[in-house]
Amino acid sequence: MTIESAMVLAAGLGTRMRPITNTIPKPLVPIAGKPMIDYVLETLAAAGVKRAVVNVHHHADQVIAHLGRHEGMEIILSDERDALMNSGGGLAKGLKLLPPGTVFVMNADLFWIGESEGRPTNLQRLDQFFDPARMDMALLCVNLDNTTGHNGMKDFSLAADGQLIRYRDGDPNPVVYAGAIVMNSALLDDAPDDAFNLNIYFDRAIAVNRLYGLMLEGHWLTVGTPEAIDEAEETIRRFLEVV
Repeated sequence: MTIESAMVLAAGLGTRMRPITNTIPKPLVPIAGKPMIDYVLETLAAAGVKRAVVNVHHHADQVIAHLGRHEGMEIILSDERDALMNSGGGLAKGLKLLPPGTVFVMNADLFWIGESEGRPTNLQRLDQFFDPARMDMALLCVNLDNTTGHNGMKDFSLAADGQLIRYRDGDPNPVVYAGAIVMNSALLDDAPDDAFNLNIYFDRAIAVNRLYGLMLEGHWLTVGTPEAIDEAEETIRRFLEVV
């Protein structure tokens, strides 16, 4: 069954993108003429999502105004202007605004290009891969060679069956977390009401062998600094030329 709900994490301060983010929130920074968050929302819409919660904090009024012009799905705001909730707290708060069930979770500033026409999208593949009987979460992952703008860190080691553990030097098949998750919203029913990092739930899932990953098809981009914008735009131009 197609997943129709999603949470987009968009409330961060974007400190590494200063001075740009002194006047504009990071999700609205344009890359190749398009705000980063629009790449994410278009990816969700292509996977069949009908409604998405977006949390806001930094320059929230700009994000709210931009989302008000968005067409293609219902946008629900999770207001964090009073206090940032970190990744886990923001997700737990936002999920309460959605119907219970299976959801996509994405970061507003991480996206990919180069999916094949006529094939299931990465999110659709992740949805098909997710098995709640065996998995707490399914993460979209990518090989370091298929990234632009990443700092070189390896997040997990991916087993042949898709199971993930934290990467340690020398582990086989290292992968980078690509910023997209499929999970059941009930997983965070026991979450605290204050700020916390989502890594807590990654580690809980690893401890009981229930964190899994699926490899991304295409090329993944992260734009963490002003200097990374040109590199990202050159990568996008290169992929468009191939198409």
